Amino acid sequence: MDLNQQWNKVLDILQNEVTAVTFDLWVEPLKPIQYCDDEFLMVANSVTAKNQANNPNLFQKIQNAVRKVFNNYTILKIIDNEEARSIKNKEEELTKEIPQQSSYFSNENKVESKFNSKYTFDNFIVGKSNQVVQAAVYTVACYPSEKINPLFIYGGVGLGKTHLLHAAGNYLVEHRPELNVLYVTCETFTNDYVDSLRLAKDKSNTAFRDKYRNVDVLMIDDIQFISNKPGIQEEFFHTFNDLYQNNKQIIIASDRAPKEMSALEERLRSRFSSGLIQDIQSPDYGTRVAILRKKASQEGYLVDDDVINYIAEFYDTNVREMEGILSKVCFYSSLIGKSSASMEDAKEALKDIDYTSNNTITADKIINTVCEYFKVSKDDIIGKKKNKEIVEPRQLCVYLINEMINIPLAAIGEIFGGRDHTTIMHARDKISTQIKVNPHIKTIVQDIKSQISKH
Repeated sequence: MDLNQQWNKVLDILQNEVTAVTFDLWVEPLKPIQYCDDEFLMVANSVTAKNQANNPNLFQKIQNAVRKVFNNYTILKIIDNEEARSIKNKEEELTKEIPQQSSYFSNENKVESKFNSKYTFDNFIVGKSNQVVQAAVYTVACYPSEKINPLFIYGGVGLGKTHLLHAAGNYLVEHRPELNVLYVTCETFTNDYVDSLRLAKDKSNTAFRDKYRNVDVLMIDDIQFISNKPGIQEEFFHTFNDLYQNNKQIIIASDRAPKEMSALEERLRSRFSSGLIQDIQSPDYGTRVAILRKKASQEGYLVDDDVINYIAEFYDTNVREMEGILSKVCFYSSLIGKSSASMEDAKEALKDIDYTSNNTITADKIINTVCEYFKVSKDDIIGKKKNKEIVEPRQLCVYLINEMINIPLAAIGEIFGGRDHTTIMHARDKISTQIKVNPHIKTIVQDIKSQISKH
């Protein structure tokens, strides 16, 4: 039985001797690195962790548990990483006793994340919709673990969350190369955890924890996919705690705010909310124009200003797809041998895409999309029912019809069973107000508008 297997027996004993919090924070992270010459040596992952483990009460419990498994040692010593490195320099023979998977005396487990070089702070277009979240991510990149921790950013698909995470990674690699920076998607985190369970010879998950807990900055994208996965949530909870307690930077991105993830454990929602939560919104017209011009410059596209303005005006929800539309237009232009894309080229290239013209959006399309979203019937929406399950979708329909196709309030009233224009105005204004103060309503509106555009 090797050193780690024996240490797992010690952990089994201690799990019943100390509180769950003490075990998770101060006991489980301890790693045995030497057992020879009647000395049992362990390393803690920080000075704080070492001090906590050496607290007389906890130290006595650790010592008693070790004695039950290791019968002939005379000295128990708990040190931190810096002391461990010093010992290694003084006693080269010590490394012979370190298990192969240990990362304390080498950089073998330093994670090298590959960041997209196209995603930087310099080429991220800042506007009213994203200036606060950009400033927050930039601050974290400049001062990891000092100003904002954790940082939770959220917003719809294609609005720039991944760009900002990669921009932070590129900045840190350039300006703080000594830091261990890890960027993963939630899918990668999940797959790594599942693989570790499948491949581990014991239940310690040592390799997985070495990867995710021995970092200085952890960035996780699309964290919403952790919902409805209790085992993954449990492991991420402990990973989060370990990093946070050791003053490591955590940045999380999601398509929705923590309180909107109903399947997420309350303790995780609480952790996410302990730092700064900031949303990124759909860009306004001016920002969309700037984004498209930047994209054209980066890719070397020659395109008329009218085309830029046209695309910016008629597609306003997803930056990524908007850039794709520009690429489609320019590709079509080059295909027919033209040096610069014109409005004529744009209309021809995009003639089969619904969202190039708001004229394809009708009140019926909006109502049907809302009904599908809330799983209610059209008859109930336009009828007289006044229960909350119907009233809120009805008000959303009114707001979206007024905003997206801009027909008179009286005409909207006729659509909804002959309601007068003051009732319609109240419904429109109520949703308009809620969007400004209620992130949940704002997310719903963005989701429905995105579905309408796709349809």
